[in-house]
Amino acid sequence: MEMDKKQPHLEVRSKNIMEVDGLQFKDLNGNGKLDPYKDWRLSPKERAENLVSLMNVDEKIGMMLINTRQMGLSQKDKSKTSHNGVLDEGIVEKGESIFAITKVMGTTHTLENMHLRHFILRDNWSPAQMAEWVNTMNEVCEGTRLGIPCLIASNSRNENTEFIFGMNDAAGIFSTWPGTLGLAGAAKGDIKNGGDASLISQFAQIAHDEWDATGIRKGYMYMADTVTDPRWQRTYGTFGEDPVFIADAIGRIIDGFQGERLGTHSIAMTTKHFPGGGARENGFDPHYEQGKWNLYPTPGSLEKYHLPPFQAAVDHGTSSIMPYYSMPSIKKSVVQQFEGEDIPYEEVGFTFNHYFLQHILRDKLGFKGYVNSDSGITSKMSWGVEALSEAERFAKAINAGTDLVADTNDIENLKAAITNGWISEQRIDQANVRLLTEMFTLGLFDDRTYVSTDAATATVSNPAHWEAAYQAHIKSVTVLKNQKQTLPLTVEKLGNKLVYVEVFHKETERATAYTAKAKRECQELGHFTLTDHYEEAEIAIVFLHPKSGAYFSATPGLLELEICENKTETALDGSSYQETTLTGMDHLREVAESIHSRGGKVIMSVNVTLPWILGHVEPLADALIAGYDTFYKAQFEVMAGNIRPIGVLPLTLPASEAVIAVDENGNCVSRNDVSGYDKDNYMPEGLTYAYKDSNGNRYILGHGLTYEDQ
Repeated sequence: MEMDKKQPHLEVRSKNIMEVDGLQFKDLNGNGKLDPYKDWRLSPKERAENLVSLMNVDEKIGMMLINTRQMGLSQKDKSKTSHNGVLDEGIVEKGESIFAITKVMGTTHTLENMHLRHFILRDNWSPAQMAEWVNTMNEVCEGTRLGIPCLIASNSRNENTEFIFGMNDAAGIFSTWPGTLGLAGAAKGDIKNGGDASLISQFAQIAHDEWDATGIRKGYMYMADTVTDPRWQRTYGTFGEDPVFIADAIGRIIDGFQGERLGTHSIAMTTKHFPGGGARENGFDPHYEQGKWNLYPTPGSLEKYHLPPFQAAVDHGTSSIMPYYSMPSIKKSVVQQFEGEDIPYEEVGFTFNHYFLQHILRDKLGFKGYVNSDSGITSKMSWGVEALSEAERFAKAINAGTDLVADTNDIENLKAAITNGWISEQRIDQANVRLLTEMFTLGLFDDRTYVSTDAATATVSNPAHWEAAYQAHIKSVTVLKNQKQTLPLTVEKLGNKLVYVEVFHKETERATAYTAKAKRECQELGHFTLTDHYEEAEIAIVFLHPKSGAYFSATPGLLELEICENKTETALDGSSYQETTLTGMDHLREVAESIHSRGGKVIMSVNVTLPWILGHVEPLADALIAGYDTFYKAQFEVMAGNIRPIGVLPLTLPASEAVIAVDENGNCVSRNDVSGYDKDNYMPEGLTYAYKDSNGNRYILGHGLTYEDQ
């Protein structure tokens, strides 16, 4: 018993407070006795073990599933809500949405009868509304047999990005920072200038405070994956290609969100996607079948590039680890070693892979938390175990070491696996103890069940948070090329010159909206004199937002990295198709030629969410900037010379399609499992991986010019 613990402030909404030895405890099961799980003086593990001994099999099953849960505010039919519209009580039939793998019941039924206690929030309402929803969820939970609270998880909410399911479900409500690559570019710039990556620590601490105040206590983040295959569509959510830097960043993220150790004000982190999703087969993503393989053609690549960030996550005490959907390919890999031992390949997704989860993650890396699968592993993304029934897939995953199965409410198949004797009672209890230990540690059973809606509003609206985020945007701006010192556009250089601003995007509607936004933010700066007509401008500032691929479906051929429009491609089946990553390419060239015909300058910014091949656009630019979902205003400030550029590239940009070409056997000329900065060690003679611009700059990891550079 931890006798140094102080009486927490306890709030109940349906159960009673009981007094024992002059101290107060929640009588969560209403029996009038101080069961060990109610005793806040005991360790979280002791309390979890006691509670598990009191739970029936249905309660244990519910604890092992986490599902997406909509707020009542998002339910269009208000008759299908409860608690004054706070909870969604709508029923979604199987297959009606991507979340309805099985029939989705209303919130109250799910809590009271299905016993789920872990939920993913993807809605994006105000901090006070989210806090009220979390409180109401826990109010319902408190009224159940054992009074077990629920734990709300979310993907990132603090980055400036377009909606991307499963990565950035929500943005713009919490303090809004650049994308993950932008945090990396800014922090690596600070390091290049003699500092460290404390910007990431500051980000994590501020984001932590906002999440904590709102009651969202579990983060499905961040990606510890090292980018080694440039076509991987999820590159935008990583910290780049440098495993040493990623390890440092992940450690800082965990320390900032969780604290020195997990406690009552921690946001529990789920670090993903073990053992690293970057070693793709030519960029295809395992959300669909074409991307189900991780390739390791290079000796030592797993240990050198992919595992170090996960070792850092474990060393910093990450609460849980999410394995990737993909599975290791025997056919296209050489034997990998870890700490001198050969790694046997079982061709099943990593969430089903006992060797990786038990021997490497727990025994070798020393992981003590729980394993949280990625979404849909028993239904859609069950690579390597497709021949098994869904109940058998549950058994395979849980017996391999997975404790929490994501984005499902499929209690029937998990129960069938247990009833058939495919999972032992001991293993089910072990998983429940791990999951409940986290909940007890977070204070959810005691003084952190409910949060203040006023505090949620006040914390998230703190101007210091938003200013720190804005400074990170400024620091992320990366100058790639600055011909004849085009930048900065000082007052002296500008004179009375008119400036034309336009944003290009794959989607014309977004391009129009973003152009209006960019012009507005440019005018707010008060530095430039704008014109709507490029024909009369002497300076053009153009922002390019290329897009390629989709999250849940493969492109007919390889993912396109060139900035192009209506480009004829060859599909994997040999047929032809058209690909566009940026609409308006002819117009872009027209603008550039018009400006140059008057001796003017073109400043171009490319939004680096993937390692784009820049050969079609870089020659048009006198100055070229990389942003990473970076605010336009922050970029204008750097262009104007108000602030000296600091950012650097967090990954290497490929020279051309030739350096990522794939032969008829599916083998890439540059290694899928090796970071960009090291690819030249494996390239055929005569090929150099990194892009080289018309000024001789090489766009390698760490490249970024300052205004002092010639």
